[in-house]
Amino acid sequence: MPKSVLVDLTRCIGCRGCQVACKSWNERGVKKTVESGTFTNPPDLNSECYTNIRFVETTQGNKPVWSFVKSQCLHCNDPACVSVCPVGAFRKTDDGPVVYHAERCIGCRYCMLACPFQIPKYEWEKLLPIVQKCHFCADRIKDGVTPACIKTCPTGTMVYGEREDILALAKTRVANGKGKYVPHIYGEKEAGGTSWIYISAVPFAQLGFRTQVPLHALPPLTWNYINKIPYLIPGVFAFGVASWYVTRRKDVQEKEGRR
Repeated sequence: MPKSVLVDLTRCIGCRGCQVACKSWNERGVKKTVESGTFTNPPDLNSECYTNIRFVETTQGNKPVWSFVKSQCLHCNDPACVSVCPVGAFRKTDDGPVVYHAERCIGCRYCMLACPFQIPKYEWEKLLPIVQKCHFCADRIKDGVTPACIKTCPTGTMVYGEREDILALAKTRVANGKGKYVPHIYGEKEAGGTSWIYISAVPFAQLGFRTQVPLHALPPLTWNYINKIPYLIPGVFAFGVASWYVTRRKDVQEKEGRR
């Protein structure tokens, strides 16, 4: 049975312990950031940050309310990144994680185009870049150990277990919450379902979640479009060469005309 995580956003206090634990376990570095008027830091996931906490201020009854949103790869049940990778660099394991094999990667970045949640990040600043993202602590799960971010949480915001049990728990909390939660379980159906499931007291759209993601698996759609890209490259290159030639020829004629 694949593993899953319930993230109850009503319990998160924004301590960022999960963010620190993730960096520590995965031995990730840091990137220079700039003040942006928010407590969220870094402002988004990047190649050195697999998970981060977004600080979101909303209002309820004319009063400001803070929400803290944990972001990371959602590990889709049927991942688009896996389906579009032409060399099998991405793989969905039986345990649930979507893992990446850098030694197979050819740098096409189809995974970045296909992901409906815009999760995979590229090491643009490196000479030999690879793709980076949360791998759901696949090494720990394989050894029967709880993922680092979940183990370090002091408030029980995250519950780890079998997906069937996690989904049942989410439905129970929403049903018995007496209006505490919005009537939606994010990740139950988005993109065909994900391993990371969220419940919240604030509408997900207000928290920055991608609420326009289709409720069906995307691989049957993504490959139909992305597999045409290799055939477009020669045409784009030829157009570029032709444009360069015409422009250069025009410049030469203008110079000769001024002599």
